Amino acid sequence: MKEIKVLGTGCAKCTKTVELIGKIAKELHIDVHVIKETNPEVIMGYGVMSTPPVIIDEVNVHSGSIPHREAVESWLK
Repeated sequence: MKEIKVLGTGCAKCTKTVELIGKIAKELHIDVHVIKETNPEVIMGYGVMSTPPVIIDEVNVHSGSIPHREAVESWLK
């Protein structure tokens, strides 16, 4: 099972990103564990400057906007 972290303090973009990743994973029948990390200390530890960053296997694969469906699908495969 792939672990995906979405970092953010609760903004609408962060929430929509979590929902989008979960929805696409379900449609593709892929098991993922999506974590919404809201702790500012943890977020700062990743050195991100714009939210929502998406972290997969401890690598920042996206930040600053809600990702496009094609990007999410590529991360899940």
